[in-house]
Amino acid sequence: MKNIKTILIWTVLLFATQTYFAQQDSVKTTSDSTKNDSLNALILNDYIKKIAEIEQQRIADSIQKADLEQKINSLTTTDNLKKEELQQKLQALNEKEARRIAQKKAQIDSLRHTAKGFPVIGFFDDTLFMVYSKLASLSAKDRAEIITRRISDLPDNFLFKPDSLFIEESETTFDILSSNGPVMSICENDAIWEDTTMRALAHTRRQIIADAVMKYKQETKLTTILKEVALALLVILITGVIIYYIGKFSQWISRQVIGQKNRLIKGIKIKNYTLFDAKRQVSAILTLITIVKWLVYLLVIYVAVPTLFGIFPWTKNFAETLFGYILNPVKKIAMDLWGYLPNLITIIIIVAVFRYVLMFVKFLKTEIEKENLQLTGFYPDWANPTYQIVRVLIFAFMIVVIFPYLPGSDSPVFQGVSVFLGFLFTFGSAGSLSNIVAGLVLTYMRLFVIGDRVKIGEVVGDVIEKSLLVTRVKTIKNEIISIPNSTVMNSHTINYSSETHQDGLIIHSTVTIGYDVPWKDMHQILIDAALKTELILKDPLPFVLQTSLDDFYVSYQINAYVRDANKQAQIYSDLHQNIQDVCNERGVEILSPHYRAARDGNMITIPASYLPKDYKAPGFQIKIDKENEK
Repeated sequence: MKNIKTILIWTVLLFATQTYFAQQDSVKTTSDSTKNDSLNALILNDYIKKIAEIEQQRIADSIQKADLEQKINSLTTTDNLKKEELQQKLQALNEKEARRIAQKKAQIDSLRHTAKGFPVIGFFDDTLFMVYSKLASLSAKDRAEIITRRISDLPDNFLFKPDSLFIEESETTFDILSSNGPVMSICENDAIWEDTTMRALAHTRRQIIADAVMKYKQETKLTTILKEVALALLVILITGVIIYYIGKFSQWISRQVIGQKNRLIKGIKIKNYTLFDAKRQVSAILTLITIVKWLVYLLVIYVAVPTLFGIFPWTKNFAETLFGYILNPVKKIAMDLWGYLPNLITIIIIVAVFRYVLMFVKFLKTEIEKENLQLTGFYPDWANPTYQIVRVLIFAFMIVVIFPYLPGSDSPVFQGVSVFLGFLFTFGSAGSLSNIVAGLVLTYMRLFVIGDRVKIGEVVGDVIEKSLLVTRVKTIKNEIISIPNSTVMNSHTINYSSETHQDGLIIHSTVTIGYDVPWKDMHQILIDAALKTELILKDPLPFVLQTSLDDFYVSYQINAYVRDANKQAQIYSDLHQNIQDVCNERGVEILSPHYRAARDGNMITIPASYLPKDYKAPGFQIKIDKENEK
């Protein structure tokens, strides 16, 4: 019962909504009809003026024709010459009449596709026929309204039968009459508009009117109304039963789904990630069932309401309108799809061609990366970025080719949106575009590759990623630093690894030693320390440079070759340890000027493990000036 109440509420709301839109459409139709009526009035008035001139000539010719016929009939048989002359004039008038009718027909034919007539409305707001021509002082619109009113009065005669309407021919018209008086008149212009004769048109219109009256009397009979009401109740009952069982069916499905929890319904997993567990999956399925249930409810109501309105002749047009709300868009979509089918096939062919072109380019990229295909001056690490550029160009060219075949591509709105999106992309991604361009330039400059030890600005580390936007460097402290490519382009870059495999990387460190140590001994000490260091090459041999002669010491710089640029920190640490050890072994102190000022009376700086067991610190040197003492 609850579901039925809900559905009835929805039915009322739907009916109110459809009525509102129907009223809006009626207002809009009335407005459009007013504009069309004004345009039709101008067209028909121009036609009426031309027809009036022809009609005046027709009347004059008719009078003259009647006069000639009277004279011919009054002549005696002996007046053959006079009679022949009059007959020639009469024949000329008949030919003139035929030309007049042809001229009038041509005038009407020129108006068939532009001018619209005024409808004669039946009993159920249906159009019986159209009126285009005026008659006497009545305009076409006035005639249509008068005929509509007279037809609406015909059913008042309870004894009305089709034979109650009869046709009477007058001088210039065929009149359709009833026992209550005239219904309408058919003139020559009406017959020409319908491309028939006045007699035939009169019989056709009489039959249309008689059928409309008999249909109205049949539809308004008490037995017919009772049958329609019973049929409407049956439709409502069937709709309620369908809605009721749809609700029951949805409840049964929901119970089945809940019962399959953790059985058939175990959730959805993508590898190790649980997208939906069983509980969430059941909840999602129940929500989907509810949505489908209400969609079916609305569909049943939407079918039932027009069917209900279609039972009664007064609301049949409204039922057609309701069905039209769905059928017309569906029909339009189907026709548009059918019309667009050639363009769609063209787009599919274009996409297929470009796809195979892209596959060929990708094949070349793969072969160059594997060095199966070698091009002079083209390095394998250029293959992927070049492929990306070419792919973007291919896609851009494909879009340019496809664009004219897209639906609505020639509309100003489509073009305006395209320009607006291009404007947003251009100005919104200015920074990104600069990084992309810098990334491409860096690729083709070959400043570094993945794994190289580099120094970019103040950042030192190994390159772990190169993309179109950023370069990522991992420092010796395991810090990941992302540097925008535009910053890389604007900074100086030192690559420690690029020449290590060919010439080796020279590491260097400076030691300051006092002038009391011979420089040859110091050179040998530093070289021996370097040779003891792991990862330093024996060939070429390390060498020493004396970089400066300062006030209290000499600066010695040890230079050595290594292959492992990524292990510089460890190599430097080992080298410094070995320098300390060798200097201590050779009895050379690594001093600064501060030690020199306080040498007397202090222990030597060499560790005790390197000194003799009987070593004693020297005493303070004191000099007494005896002469000054006296």
